[in-house]
Amino acid sequence: MNARSSDSASPLGVFDSGIGGLTVFRELVRILPEEHLRYFGDTARVPYGTKSGETVIRFTLEAAHFLRDQGVKGLVVACNTASAYALTAVEDDLGLPVVGVIESGARAALAQTRNRRIGVIATTATVTSGAYERALKRLAPDLSLVAKACPLFVPLVEEGWTDHPVTRQVAEEYLAPLRAVGVDTLILGCTHYPLLRYLLAQVMGPDVTLIDAGEHTAREVGRRLEAAGLRAGGPGAAAAPAGAAAAADPRGLVALESRDDRIFLTDLQPAFRATGERFLGRKLPPVEVLRWHEEHWARG
Repeated sequence: MNARSSDSASPLGVFDSGIGGLTVFRELVRILPEEHLRYFGDTARVPYGTKSGETVIRFTLEAAHFLRDQGVKGLVVACNTASAYALTAVEDDLGLPVVGVIESGARAALAQTRNRRIGVIATTATVTSGAYERALKRLAPDLSLVAKACPLFVPLVEEGWTDHPVTRQVAEEYLAPLRAVGVDTLILGCTHYPLLRYLLAQVMGPDVTLIDAGEHTAREVGRRLEAAGLRAGGPGAAAAPAGAAAAADPRGLVALESRDDRIFLTDLQPAFRATGERFLGRKLPPVEVLRWHEEHWARG
């Protein structure tokens, strides 16, 4: 894995098809507070979940090239659909450490399950891709996996209906097949779904462990950067312990105002700031809208 001219002080890139990846951004800030982030949200072309694999690969590479030009030392593909279809292409193209959310979530679920019955909820495209099934079966061929597409969850979360009677009714309908087969571990296979964690835990019951791939992805990023000699703060830089909040912040976030983070979007939608702050948990870092210029995204 070639790190090119990057060094440990360079920022880390985070890519998502829209704003859902801000939940992964949040976990990166919490777990790797020494890292500075450059977030690319392709808000002009979201959702990726309804597009072909070839289109997802092309869009993801365009975003990855932009972030590479910003001098990032590695890339987190926070979008589950992009992780399913484009991760290999991005790894081959960039020559930088690249981490997706699917493998991280699969490993965490496998470590938690007791009865070897794991559920996955995700967008239709992620479920159709079979990416979680392949990742889990590669790690443990004997386990049982039930995957369920939950397309209504994304608009409900973006509407702010994270604990609404309508959302609860939809969740009961979607999750009934997973409860029926007795899964004891549920992977939240979309970056929007962690905002529904409380409601989903109630619907699934206390015996089911929910896996937020964002947290486990952030920990994998730390390991990969350290192995490549690119971890900010040098070898052994401290990361937040699992499930712990930053001591100075009960929501588990260091003060974003003191950080050198940036958000790049391909379209600034009217509700972005309110929705983005709900995803991130506080005020957004500086936001810049990109323009399409000569077959690539450009600033200004």
